Amino acid sequence: MRPLIEQIDKTRLPKHIAIIMDGNGRWAEEKGQERLYGHFHGVESVRNIVEGCAELGVEYLTLYAFSNENWDRPRTEVDGLMALLVDTIRKEVPILNKNNIRMHMIGNMEMLPDSAQKALQEAIALTGHNTGLNLIMALSYSSRWELVNAVKKIGMDVKAGRIDPETIDQNTVEHYLTTSNFPDPELMIRTSGEYRISNFLLYQLAYAELYFTNTRWPDFRKENLYEAIIDFQFRERRFGKTGKQIQKEAHLTS
Repeated sequence: MRPLIEQIDKTRLPKHIAIIMDGNGRWAEEKGQERLYGHFHGVESVRNIVEGCAELGVEYLTLYAFSNENWDRPRTEVDGLMALLVDTIRKEVPILNKNNIRMHMIGNMEMLPDSAQKALQEAIALTGHNTGLNLIMALSYSSRWELVNAVKKIGMDVKAGRIDPETIDQNTVEHYLTTSNFPDPELMIRTSGEYRISNFLLYQLAYAELYFTNTRWPDFRKENLYEAIIDFQFRERRFGKTGKQIQKEAHLTS
C-alpha cells in the first residue's frame, strides 16, 4: 500500500485546519503521571503537526491550546501550563522563522499572565514577516466570549452612528470576530475520543468537516494528520446544495 502522504491530493487540501488538542491529562494519568506530564509531551505533537501542515502546504492551522473554561482547572495545573506556554513560545520562534511560519493569536490576551502576553507579542512580531503557514493559537479563547464581544462592539458602533443597524449582515458579524483576517476552517479535528466542539469556533465551523479520533494528543503525529486529510478528501462538501448540483458545477469548471 502507498504511504499515506502519497494518497493525499495536494490540489484539494483543506485551506484551514482547526484542531482541538484533547487528551494530554488523561494520557499522563494512564501512565501514572501528573497531568502536566501529558502537556509537556503534547508540545512535541504540536511541533510535529505544525511541521506536517507546513510541508503539505496547508495555509492556516488553528490550535485550541487553552480555553476560557480551562482557567477553572486546579491552580497548579494552570500555573504549569502558563509556564510551559512561555517557555515553548520562546524556544519555537527561531524554528517558526526557519520554516517561514507566521504566528497569530485569538482569545482574551488580557487574562493571560504578563509573561505569557509578552512572549506572545514578541513571537507575533518576530514572525510577522513570514509568508508560509499561518499558525493561529487559540488561547484563553471561547466562542461564546468571542460572539458576546463582537455584539458589544457592534452595539457600540451603532450607538456612535458608525453603523446603520439596518445594514448589519453576515459580513458585519464576521468583521468583528477575532478571526476576521482568516478563512473559516474546512476541517476540524478533535483528538482523544470526545465528540464535542467545546465552545470552539462555533460560528466559523458552520460548514467544516468534523473528524474525531480516539488517539490522545501526545500520540498524534503526521500519519494521524494524513488520515484525517484523506478522510476529508473523500467527503462531498455541498453547502446546502444537492450532490448532483455539486457534480454539475465541478464538471463545468473542469
